[in-house]
Amino acid sequence: MCKGLAALPQTCLERAKEIKTKLGTLLQKPENAIDLIIPYQEKPEKKPEKLQKPTPEEAAQWRESLDRVLNNSYGLATFRSFLRSEFSDENIEFWEACEDFKKTKTPLKMATKAKKIYEDFIQTGGPKEVNIDHFTKDVTLRNLVELSPATFDLAQSRIYTLMEKDSFGRFLRSEQYQELIK
Repeated sequence: MCKGLAALPQTCLERAKEIKTKLGTLLQKPENAIDLIIPYQEKPEKKPEKLQKPTPEEAAQWRESLDRVLNNSYGLATFRSFLRSEFSDENIEFWEACEDFKKTKTPLKMATKAKKIYEDFIQTGGPKEVNIDHFTKDVTLRNLVELSPATFDLAQSRIYTLMEKDSFGRFLRSEQYQELIK
């Protein structure tokens, strides 16, 4: 051990070793790392609510921002349908899962949801893997060590930006949207 570390209090050294062990385990086995978090149980999907079609004026306001679309239940459903037609609906599913995760209060439920989000969207080779860079994946993986409502914020922000700059413009030019504003 170097002399510099010997001068640190024992509690700091113990905490550093604990963090090193957790990160080492996570980084060593990324495909199984999420198993350190409590396993999740599948829940049956909720029945979708009946959506009310917006007026052409309301739909026209969606042009202002992606937030306007995402904050309107019919807009969200229409945007999801559009993304599905482009084979990129994993982006909106990930964004929604992150929004749901942020509202979670209990640590057990938070761990369950974090595991599902990681396995489905972040983990390399996941069934709905989103397109994020390695830096973002690494930060997100490190955030899983100590969960908080902000665990997926960086990844969610990157996917939001991707949808805003890429998919949103095409959505506004799509037949689905153009039919709504007629």
